[in-house]
Amino acid sequence: MAITAFDQIFRDSEGKIVLAQMPNLPLITWLLASILQLIFTTGKINVGLEFLSFGAIFTWAWEELFQGVNYFRRVSGLLVMIILILGKVQ
Repeated sequence: MAITAFDQIFRDSEGKIVLAQMPNLPLITWLLASILQLIFTTGKINVGLEFLSFGAIFTWAWEELFQGVNYFRRVSGLLVMIILILGKVQ
């Protein structure tokens, strides 16, 4: 059976279609830190949460880019990483 472009983009090594998975530690950390930033809007706590949030989502994007189970997940990691970098450059 020939491997199609769809298979390469959306299927993992077991042949399952994978678009989303259970959140891993960097994604959970990013979500919690982002929510806490809405509560602590100023001061050193906010700065620390911003740093933690950025580091966690950057780690998630890096892991997806280089260890994602399919090309869809890898491209997702690349896009998030590009958005993060562009957000810091401006």
